Amino acid sequence: MTQPKETKTELVRSLSLTAAIMIVAGSMIGSGIFRKPSVMAQQLGNPELLILVWIAAGLITFVGALVNAEIAGMIDATGGQYIYFRKMYGDFTAYLYGWSIFSVIQTGSQAAIAYVFAEYLGYFIKYPQLPQHIQDIAVYIPLVGDIHPFLDFGTKAVAIIVTLLLTWVNYLGVFFGGIVQTIITYVKIISIVALSTLLFAFGQGSMGNVYHNFSIPPETAASFWSLIGLALAGAFWAYDGWNNVTFVSGEIKNPQRNVPKALLYGTLITMLVYVLINIAYLYVLPINEMANSPLVAASAVERIFGSSGGAIISIAVIISTFGALNGSILSTARVQFAMARDNLFFRGLGKIHPRYGTPHISLWVQGIWSCVLVMSGSFDTISDYVIFAAWLFYAMGAAGVFILRKKMPDAHRPYKVWGYPVLPALFVIFSAFFLFNTVISDTKNAMMGLILILAGLPFYIYWKIVDKKFGQASE
Repeated sequence: MTQPKETKTELVRSLSLTAAIMIVAGSMIGSGIFRKPSVMAQQLGNPELLILVWIAAGLITFVGALVNAEIAGMIDATGGQYIYFRKMYGDFTAYLYGWSIFSVIQTGSQAAIAYVFAEYLGYFIKYPQLPQHIQDIAVYIPLVGDIHPFLDFGTKAVAIIVTLLLTWVNYLGVFFGGIVQTIITYVKIISIVALSTLLFAFGQGSMGNVYHNFSIPPETAASFWSLIGLALAGAFWAYDGWNNVTFVSGEIKNPQRNVPKALLYGTLITMLVYVLINIAYLYVLPINEMANSPLVAASAVERIFGSSGGAIISIAVIISTFGALNGSILSTARVQFAMARDNLFFRGLGKIHPRYGTPHISLWVQGIWSCVLVMSGSFDTISDYVIFAAWLFYAMGAAGVFILRKKMPDAHRPYKVWGYPVLPALFVIFSAFFLFNTVISDTKNAMMGLILILAGLPFYIYWKIVDKKFGQASE
């Protein structure tokens, strides 16, 4: 006689420390390191500045991880920073953060990563395109301008397909999704280190490309701080995703010890990989060539393997973006799940699949919205408005450390942020300057991020006032 299958009513703690580290590193190492170096080289025009910006962005990200590690050690609930914001600032700010994760920050990130996946897969497959009159259809958004949802539709269709595929993988279980994430992250770290080694060994380059005695071009000097801010935005995109592991805290074994460790180790691994590959790029490509090579990794590898280099690097990018997209999908759905359980989001998103123990409705709703955002623009457009929204809340998260030290002075803290209060304060100050510079130098994309954040206000009013009133009336 067969035993009935167990019905799951809670999320399952099945992720190890290794899986948690791979979620951190794997969520960061994706499309950015293959797309952003060229744009940053155009902005800076100097190799030393380029490397310093990557190091600075890595160190700043590491400080953000240190700050989050203290809070993650205290609070291990699924939903991560959404739960942190609720304890720091209350329901309204927590809701705005969770809504932003759903409406722009993480779903926009998924859309951008999926777009790059599809672009590089297009190296091997020629996508069909819609007739030009359909591609020319434009939708006007106030303060933003026109978007063309059907432009380059073949690429967008593939991005949508891979998003839905990985949503289904994570629907089947967090353990399965964690295994996929761990394997792919190992593969892509090894691939990037191997690529760097090949470039140094056989690229016939010169370290003179890496060091220019800090000779800064006049056009860079004329707008120095603005261009540094824009270059940092590109680097921050490549580093973004470091906090994804906090969203799945409730599914990690021994989370008070393993989540802080995962944040620290995963961020450091990513920083070392990024600095190494950028030096390798510069070794074979002078800064001017790098600036004119949108697919910089392919251009570098072609120095060794000729025309077949494009195929080799395309495979590496496909693997890398596939892993980053999986890590984001796996972790982010837990935010909407936690919000729904707090009656601050559609209640159905708080359900758990009785067989697989996953927030299945939250996963599918997230996946569908990510597909909508794929239609909204190109990689660079989507990534730029994501970063503005993300850093607005990174600043508030760091400020929350001061609040929790006052609100919960006696709470057990397995890890305390090094350099308190100076280090968290510096992170908050830097974030404020970065956001101000983004509004000034990249107004259009900053406004798009802000519009998507504020679009959640009517829903908050409904859930806190109308829905609550009807809920009480029916009791």
